[in-house]
Amino acid sequence: MEIFKMRCYNQTTVSEFLLVGFSMLNDAGSYIFILICIIYILSVTANTFIIIIVKSEPRLHKPMYFFIGGLSFLEIWYPSVTVPRLLWALLTKEESISPSGCLTQFFFHFSFGATENFLLTVMAIDRFVAICNPLRYLLIMNQSTCTTLLLGSWICGFIVVVVPCLQISKLSFSLENEIDHYYCDFAPLIKLSCTETSHIQKMVFVSSCFVILGCFLAIIVSYTCIIQATMNFPTSFGRQKTFSTCASHLIVVIIFYATTIFMFVRPTTGDLIHLNKIISVIPSIVTPLLNPIIYTLRNNEVKEAIKKNFQNLTIKTQTNFTFLSQ
Repeated sequence: MEIFKMRCYNQTTVSEFLLVGFSMLNDAGSYIFILICIIYILSVTANTFIIIIVKSEPRLHKPMYFFIGGLSFLEIWYPSVTVPRLLWALLTKEESISPSGCLTQFFFHFSFGATENFLLTVMAIDRFVAICNPLRYLLIMNQSTCTTLLLGSWICGFIVVVVPCLQISKLSFSLENEIDHYYCDFAPLIKLSCTETSHIQKMVFVSSCFVILGCFLAIIVSYTCIIQATMNFPTSFGRQKTFSTCASHLIVVIIFYATTIFMFVRPTTGDLIHLNKIISVIPSIVTPLLNPIIYTLRNNEVKEAIKKNFQNLTIKTQTNFTFLSQ
């Protein structure tokens, strides 16, 4: 404790942080910028398109697609907290960020991440009710229940990050201000603190385990019940249809939790901070693009809705062109 006090006492309080990001890859910086920019634009476009399709197509006005639309809405905001700042840094070589800006980025990034945990759990519960209690599915998962579950995911996601964010805001930082990441992540941020942080690390570790492992366990239980119920189906067609319906969500869950559990459900260690930076690209940048692709390519109703909308758009375009040419 005395060592931490001496570090804070002997050094001026930091006025800005430097997000090192991928600045060490000078030669490849332009290529990384182009790649991430394309992925981000495609991600926002694809998720916006999914929301429009779900909203405009009456056949998709079902609880499952309501949550898919909610996930797409989340996947627009989740990368938007970090990616534009990363692109700006890659383009201008500007690495500085104010402490308040860093804390704001930390809060929203992890709030959206926690929200995705809760939302994926809600989607698993929705599949459980649909398959294990099909006759009462629409009665249980009515519009009011779906809205409450969706809003509850957002509220819980933001609440669980409030206390860690407040604790970090009370820390003191010395002149050592380089964050070895492209956003204000927890581990590299507290590594720079000149005050004692073991209590915050324990609190964040426990809360991460509660949110991530708790949600993951609920998803496993839901799918265990789904598999047991599916095995009792009289025909193989029913089982095949059930697995096809759940496959998209399972793929998303596996991709998301494989990286999230590795990054957060372990004690904070400095030797893996750089590896965390590389792996965090998957849930923060890549997954928001993969989710709409997975749900679109593996879902016949969504594909039919997209085809119908394209046909209607083509007909309208031809009609307008004919009208203008007359």
